[in-house]
Amino acid sequence: MENQIVTLINVKKYFQIRRGIWGTIRRLPILYAKAVDGVSLAIYEGETLALVGESGSGKTTLGRLILKLIDVTEGYIFFKDILVNSLKGEELKSYRRNVQIIFQDPYGTLDPRYTIGGALKEPLIIHKIAKSSTERMEIVSKILEEVKLVPPDEFMRRFPHQLSGGQRQRVAIAKALILNPKFIVADEPVSMLDVSIRAEILELMKSLKEKFNLTYLYITHDLSTARYIANRIAIMYLGKIVEIGPAGQVIDDPFHPYTQALIAAVPEPNPENKFRMRELKIIGEIPSSVFIPSGCRFHPRCPFAMEICKRVEPELIEIKPNHYVACHLYSGNKRYEDTINIPDKFSEIISIRSSKA
Repeated sequence: MENQIVTLINVKKYFQIRRGIWGTIRRLPILYAKAVDGVSLAIYEGETLALVGESGSGKTTLGRLILKLIDVTEGYIFFKDILVNSLKGEELKSYRRNVQIIFQDPYGTLDPRYTIGGALKEPLIIHKIAKSSTERMEIVSKILEEVKLVPPDEFMRRFPHQLSGGQRQRVAIAKALILNPKFIVADEPVSMLDVSIRAEILELMKSLKEKFNLTYLYITHDLSTARYIANRIAIMYLGKIVEIGPAGQVIDDPFHPYTQALIAAVPEPNPENKFRMRELKIIGEIPSSVFIPSGCRFHPRCPFAMEICKRVEPELIEIKPNHYVACHLYSGNKRYEDTINIPDKFSEIISIRSSKA
């Protein structure tokens, strides 16, 4: 995992809150929901990085920013040495061939008017892949075999309503793979499936990753599936990454109180695991992204909050090799931001070490 495939530098995404006609007349201040608020992140070729957090943490928004389904408010996103922010037209179309998404809902991502063969053939037509309809159907047939929908000829003739939830998600995976991408954002890909099917889909994703040399950003709220599939885990809270490190370390030896609380909330079948059995209660619900607390944004809910937490926002610092946490309970000299490489041709105009507003 030496080469960065996706790089984020101080990425922000703010959504303006509509004031309505009365708000405009009364000249109420314009408010913004800070969905992503200064995230710097490096994703390496061949890895699976799990992005974990509660609803409202900003993890899905971050995935959509990488895909350029929405534009950043501030900051920079790179795919290898390409600045994604500025892509338009044919360049953006080419980027979309390399970066694909597996959506959460296997029921809503397929057009009910199209057969499975027609739905999978459409991206090939848009990107002008293969010279004839026969060649395109051969590609569709092969990709259906890869996702274990056999015999492919039979599944190509079916409509989405004729498939089970697990089969539809396999089609969604096939649709993400058919353009031979390098990077895939998997947004809660198993959360709407039966528990009995989840392990099959995750195992399929792992085998396809190895076969096609893929890189995944796996977005989830489920720590158990994150540990199963990921090489590294990043914990996100209210638009910020608060902990990132090797999957085993983050789960077995978490440092941030929020990570500890998430893990403590997962049922533990082994009563001898003392840490997992220990209750760590956090207070209340995740605050509004419109009115973010000062200092450490987790301090209103943190059982270990100190006075400094209310005033100073902590940085991601290294506690163990490649394991970083943003918390005033710990000290360290190596910042996570300093480990991220900026493409050479942009390094002079972009400084990750610039002072924060």
